Amino acid sequence: MGNTRYQLTDTNHDKIAAKLLFVSSSVYEGDWPSIQHTHYFTELFYVRGGSGKFIVEDKTFSVTQDDLVIINPNVEHTEVSLGTVPLEYVVLGVEGLCFSFNENADYTVFNYRNRRENLMFYFNSMVAEMEQKEKNYELVCQDLLEVLLVNVVRHAGFTFEVVPAQKTTRECGRAKRYIDSNYMEDITLDTLAEIAHLNKFYFVHAFTNCYGLSPINYLNDKRIRCSKELLQSTDHSIAEIAQLSGFSSQSYFAQSFKKACGVTAGSYRKMMKRGQEAAG
Repeated sequence: MGNTRYQLTDTNHDKIAAKLLFVSSSVYEGDWPSIQHTHYFTELFYVRGGSGKFIVEDKTFSVTQDDLVIINPNVEHTEVSLGTVPLEYVVLGVEGLCFSFNENADYTVFNYRNRRENLMFYFNSMVAEMEQKEKNYELVCQDLLEVLLVNVVRHAGFTFEVVPAQKTTRECGRAKRYIDSNYMEDITLDTLAEIAHLNKFYFVHAFTNCYGLSPINYLNDKRIRCSKELLQSTDHSIAEIAQLSGFSSQSYFAQSFKKACGVTAGSYRKMMKRGQEAAG
């Protein structure tokens, strides 16, 4: 008898705190108003069939079967069916979730034709659970959402994070996504206020109210988190990591890291290495 055993590590993995608000299955029947609107939550649309177009703020793009459209909170959008075969899709509303896409975009569209069976299983299972409402169906749907998110991010090349969506404004969200995508660049408060289209002093107040950190402190925190990942997973020198994380100099990086983490970058790397060796 053949037997293969795969041992799990003792690594603790936190649950994704984003909350599934609803699951909806829709088929266009000519009665949609197609008016641009916004939500405080993220929406994930999976196109089951037909074709159509999405209008996201001032951009328009076509969608077809097996396209996954993700739209971040507070972004104006609507959808329209085209052709004789009506647009059919499943949409998930998820609270407390925000994606970081390339080029500081507020949305993305990604075709999963090659992984159709995998992705459709999760969407269809959630629809079935919501329709049948058997015991603990909401828990099942929440867990399916987490597995779906891991699979989407694993194959699409972008990231997500949990955010206090109920406090997030569209303007602050735009600035935050810019930081998340460009933290390695030279970013000033003036640049961020301009991206948010807000007065600089009001922007600082609004951003701090949204995320609990000022824009510059959030930027530094993002850079520190990046540097910790690089210290743990690469052999880059401290100077290289300082540059890759967006710090203007190695000395400023050393000062910022010690202040944020209580130890030097070199000491942190040694601690992480010892922990990995002990676990291995």
